[in-house]
Amino acid sequence: MKQLHLNKRLKIAIVAHDQRKADMVEWTTFNAETLSKHLLICTGTTGGLIKKAFEEKGVEAEIICMNSGPLGGDAEIAAMVVRHEINLAIFLIDDLNPQPHEADIQMLLRQCRIHNVPIACNRYSADLMITSALWDDETYAPTVPKYVKFSRDE
Repeated sequence: MKQLHLNKRLKIAIVAHDQRKADMVEWTTFNAETLSKHLLICTGTTGGLIKKAFEEKGVEAEIICMNSGPLGGDAEIAAMVVRHEINLAIFLIDDLNPQPHEADIQMLLRQCRIHNVPIACNRYSADLMITSALWDDETYAPTVPKYVKFSRDE
């Protein structure tokens, strides 16, 4: 698996459900200096809100907007994870309300787990992930997940 470094440009997926969009805009604005060094790949509405917030703050960043989540944006980002085009995902999920595209949400989460892409689902874990010293550790390389049959009898 490729070695990743925070001092290099990462591809960071950013997704937020409607009830979490304000939280995401606040988080990305707080971390704008760090995030502006990387390519941000967002679902449509979330990306538009982040672009606007960054412009108001005078922050220049490359932000690519996919479709909105209910229109396939989560699935588009999941496909990018499968193609190893995403290094980190930040997904602020609304766990208090049902989502019409729940299957796509679960697919994105599953693909991140399968392909060993770190995914933060709350601001605290997102802060920990983007500030991790492992991004700068040139000796660190993530391991490839092992899917092997386990037998309790052995």
